[in-house]
Order: sequence, then structure tokens, then C-alpha cells
Amino acid sequence: MVWTALMGASGALLMFLDFSLPVFPGFLKMDLSDLPPLIVSFAWGPAAGMGAELVKNLIHSLATSTAWVGELANFITGSAFVIPAGIIYRRRHTKKGAMAGLAAGTAIMTVTAALANYWILLPFYSKIVPLEKFIAMSSAVIPAIKDTATLVLYGVAPFNLFKGAVVSLAALKLYKRINPFLNRT
Repeated sequence: MVWTALMGASGALLMFLDFSLPVFPGFLKMDLSDLPPLIVSFAWGPAAGMGAELVKNLIHSLATSTAWVGELANFITGSAFVIPAGIIYRRRHTKKGAMAGLAAGTAIMTVTAALANYWILLPFYSKIVPLEKFIAMSSAVIPAIKDTATLVLYGVAPFNLFKGAVVSLAALKLYKRINPFLNRT
């Protein structure tokens, strides 16, 4: 439980080191905050990974301006990433198992983010900021974006594929190096 909280807090710190990528809409922020929960998911299982995602987003919500929508989005997508990755890695505790888990987690996160943004997150956030502003801001970067469906298809989905790939590569490099320091007793 201590490691879950510690890694959740580490993830929250990493959330503050976010940045926009010029090829994606500006409201989609790149960060490595899913890396600590992913490591927890590999070390102690998917429930611990999801717990670290929860801690991360609760901490970050204390200093945000997204009215919890950003944290809800991050929790949903982060959990969709670390849970399948952790499940597969626990069943196949090898490098190939880790790679399969990370690939499945990235794919599931991408689909979950697309569906959640289309049906829940963008409609909810549009009560605060008009959806037309998101679409206009996004179409300035990706001209094919004309409505909510194309925003999700050309903005949200590719962004989550990219983020999942980057976090997965970082996890592959980092996990085996820090695994000896994780006391799992």
C-alpha cells in the first residue's frame, strides 16, 4: 500500500511536467505520469496500479483548473492502460509478456479514451467550455478535424497511441533496472 501511494504521488508530480506536442490539439498534454502506476501494476498487480492512478489524480486535482474533467479523463485512460498491462504481465512474467501487456494496454487505453471522450468527457467539459472552441483549436493543428467525431478520430486516438508507446518504451527501460529495489514482501 505504501508503494502504491508513493508511486501515485510520483505520478502526480510527473503530471505537473506536462507539455503540448505541436502535432496534436493543445488541450492534449503529454506527460509520463502513467509510468509509476504502470511499474506498480507490474510489481504488485493491476489493482495496485489502478490505486496509484487514483492517488495520482486525487493529488493533481488539488491544483487544477479542469473542474475534475482532466483528472477523470486521466484516471479512466490511465487505468485502461495499467490494468490490462498488469494482468498480462502477471500471467506471462517475461519480457515478451511485458511487451504484450504494454501493447494491449496501449490499444485498450486508446479505444477507451476515444469512447470516453466522445460519449462522456467532451460533452461534460462542453458545459464549461463550448465544444466549438475545442474543435476550432484542434482544426488549427489538424485541418481534418471538423466535429466531435473527427476530433476523437484524428486527435484523441492518435495522441493516446503515441503516449502509450512512449510510456511503454520508458517502462521497458526502467522496470528491470528498479525491480531489485522494489521490496515486495
